[in-house]
This record gives sequence, C-alpha cells and structure tokens, in this order.
Amino acid sequence: MSTLAVVGAQWGDEGKGKVVDVLAAEADLVARFAGGNNAGHTLVVDGKKIVTHLVPSGCTYPGTRCLLGAGMVIDPEVFAEEIAEIRSQGLLQNDELRVSYDAHVIFPFHRELDGLREDTSGSKSIGTTRRGIGPCYEAKVGRRGIRVRDLLDPARLRDRLELNKRVLEPEFARLGQGKTIDVDALVARAAEWAKWLGPMVCDASAETLDAIDGGKRVLFEGAQGALLDVDHGTYPYVTSSSTIAGGVCTGLGIGPTLIEGVWGITKAYTTRVGAGPFPTKLEGEAGEALRKAGGEYGATTGRPRDCGWLDLPALRLAARRNGLTGLVVTKLDVLAMLPRAEVCVAYADNVDPGRDGFDRAVPVYEAIEGWGDPSWAERVNKARALEDLPGPVRAYLDKIAEATGVAITMISVGPERGQTIRLRDAF
Repeated sequence: MSTLAVVGAQWGDEGKGKVVDVLAAEADLVARFAGGNNAGHTLVVDGKKIVTHLVPSGCTYPGTRCLLGAGMVIDPEVFAEEIAEIRSQGLLQNDELRVSYDAHVIFPFHRELDGLREDTSGSKSIGTTRRGIGPCYEAKVGRRGIRVRDLLDPARLRDRLELNKRVLEPEFARLGQGKTIDVDALVARAAEWAKWLGPMVCDASAETLDAIDGGKRVLFEGAQGALLDVDHGTYPYVTSSSTIAGGVCTGLGIGPTLIEGVWGITKAYTTRVGAGPFPTKLEGEAGEALRKAGGEYGATTGRPRDCGWLDLPALRLAARRNGLTGLVVTKLDVLAMLPRAEVCVAYADNVDPGRDGFDRAVPVYEAIEGWGDPSWAERVNKARALEDLPGPVRAYLDKIAEATGVAITMISVGPERGQTIRLRDAF
C-alpha cells in the first residue's frame, strides 16, 4: 500500500497531529486536503510541543514534502507566522512546502464577518473559531472566492476584491458595522503575500499523482472530524468543508481508486467543542475530571472541550461514512487514570444517528468491567505492545473493534511519538 488517508472519526480533536506525525516517518508526501487554521494539530517531539494549524504534520521530518491542497482555505498571515515559528525550530529548511494554486484565501474581512455574525447570533451561535473559515468557504461556493492563483494576478485580484466589496459591505451595515473594504490596501498587502507564496504554489493534483506514480508513499491528512462534515455531520453545527475520506478526492484532485486505506482516529472517550448535539456529554464533576485528566482545551482557541464517554453508535456512523479500514485509539492513558469508565453501546428507543440524527439520542451505557486500578495509568503509559496492557483495557479495545467492525491498527498511550503501540503497518 502506498497511500493512506487519516481522518478524524469523532467531532475533531482526536489526536490526528500525533498520529500523522508518527506515520509521516514513513511517508514521502503528507497532503492536507481540507479545512484551514480552525484546525490545531499538536505534535510532541523530544518533549517539545509544536502546534500546527495549516502546515501538514509531516513538517517535523526534513525532506518530507508537505502539501496544502485546493480544498483548504489559507490565511496568509497565519501561514507566514506558523512557517516562521516552525523554521525557528530548525524545521522546514529544505523547500518542503507546496501550496495549491486553487486553495482559497482568507482575507481580514472574512475574519471580521465571522466574528460579527457570531456576536449577533445570540442563542443561535454555532460556536465557530472566528477565523474566517466559514465566510471564505461561503465565498468559494458563491463564486466570488479568491484563490492563491489570484494573488499572482493583480488585475484579476482587484476584480475579485471589488466583487466582494459590493456583496459584503451591505451585510456589514445590516450587522451594525459600517465596514469599508479598502481594495487598494488589500491589493498592496496581497502583493507582499505573493512574494513569498509564489515559489511554493503548484498544481496539487499533479504533485500528488506524480508522487503516487513514482511509487512514493503518500499520507492524506484530514482536519476536524467526520461528525463535523458539512454534508454528513451534525448539521448545522458543522465545519464548512468535507472532513470525511471522500474529501481527499475533491480537496486534492485525485480519483477515489487511489486511496488504498483509510484510518479513522478516535479518542478512548469523546469530546466536542462549540455548539451542537453531544449525546454522551458528562456534566458537573465527572466531565471536569475527564477534561482535567486529558488536558482537554482547544489547540486553536483554548476553549474547554466538553467531555463524555465513548459513543459507539456515533463511531459506527463515522466508520461507515469513511469506509474505514483501520481504527486508531488515542488517549487510552487518560481513560486509564479514571476510577471508573463507561461506554455508550446504543441509543434508547432504537434511535439511529444516520436516520434520526443526534437530537433525540439518549445513550445506553455499559460499565467497563474491572476498570479502576490506580496502577493502570503508569502501566498503560509505558505499554509498547498490546500484551503490556491490563486485561480489562484490552477487552475494552476488543469491544470497540467488534462494535465498529474495524480492526484497531494503532494505539496512543501518551503524547510522545514513542508512546505508541503499532498493530499494523501503514504502508
């Protein structure tokens, strides 16, 4: 196998950064296919934390090509800051970055509009990251988006900005802000972006296909999670892009037959940030204990994540909609810290999330037998083989695999690269 897609199988924040970082050691190309800097992937290398928002998680391996696909939306100012921070740590020194001509560009007015909409939505707020992601994707679908290639053509860029000015200034006024979009200033700012972005731009489809045809190992990196997919997630409480494995094709411009495997990532429990249904959410002290044990605060926003027990019906749905061939379980060490653990095995009244949605989902729980030995946390943290795990922990993993019909291929037992149990080769 020379290609593998890695996607989130919950509501994001599943630990994709670490997993891709581990797998990228074997990859020649790591390609992000969707999302923007609303994603936050945390990598821990030799005890040092690196948080990426736009740069693919293969950035810690010198010489590994890192590609940002056409399905992404890119804020050039955030991108520049992120590149500078990563380079200050001695990484990305060898011309590893490539950016699709056709990725869309987030401008300051996208960010401002995003925040203003949230501020004026009251109880209907979605809970966005206020990074301009939604308004940028909205412009893309509305055929007034501005692509990376447009930054390289000042006349075309000016036309696109004038169109956005005509459409958006009336909306700013309706929302109570007399915003004027200064086209001249933005054209000048974009000219500066183009100077350093220009050498990175490429035909992402051709770049990816050339790597595959050349027998290279290609890792497709997802952002957010399956249950936040704009078409297949908990709509309208979703992100603005395609987060499932099918997004690889549209976001990079390749055919589905080129995706040879799809691994989904799930925590050993469940988290969610922002508004929207969350059937297994734990309230009060129980939720706070899980949040504290797992350090569950957003890498992008710093917001505390809601926490709950693992939701197997939701995970089955994600497995089906991604066609998962493998399952990666993360933060098993966190769950091992708790004195007790439960798992949602079904929803009451035969509610099916694909048919009925999640609003009426009332979880049916089973306690995990034998859970709670205080010595487990250290034992799990030090485990490097399946046999090193306590029996009840292995039984819990077996239950997940059986309920989803997907074999577990990797287990994360801590934030460091080495704190990983590999059960199947990626390539």
